[in-house]
Amino acid sequence: MSQKILVPIDGSDFSIRALLHALEIAKVMDAEILLLNVQYNYNSPNINRFVSREEVRKYQQESAKEVIDGALKVVENSEVTVHTKMRIGSPDYEIAKEAKESNVYSIVMGSRGLGAIKSKIVGSVSFNVLHVASCPVTMVK
Repeated sequence: MSQKILVPIDGSDFSIRALLHALEIAKVMDAEILLLNVQYNYNSPNINRFVSREEVRKYQQESAKEVIDGALKVVENSEVTVHTKMRIGSPDYEIAKEAKESNVYSIVMGSRGLGAIKSKIVGSVSFNVLHVASCPVTMVK
């Protein structure tokens, strides 16, 4: 069975650079890549007063598809097997959880994602993943 490298992808330049780095590692290791997009859970009483759960789910799926499709264009000519997945929740928690559940060899992720201001308020996703992941984590600038 082939090793897997988890690459969280959010559409940012940093996540694309992480994907390119992971591709090089995967080629050398003959590993597979698991692209993961995490959508925030917008289902709350305040939001659901104005938008149905179905509309929120559709938005999450469309957003994830857009990000994943962009990443797949980057890897389309590589000889690396790439799988994709979407999760809903807190990105740092979901990334670490997916890494454990999928028994990945390592996580390769961007040192920053979308939203520098948001990261100052809620903390850095990459920083949190680095501290809670059960496997090696590589940060790419």
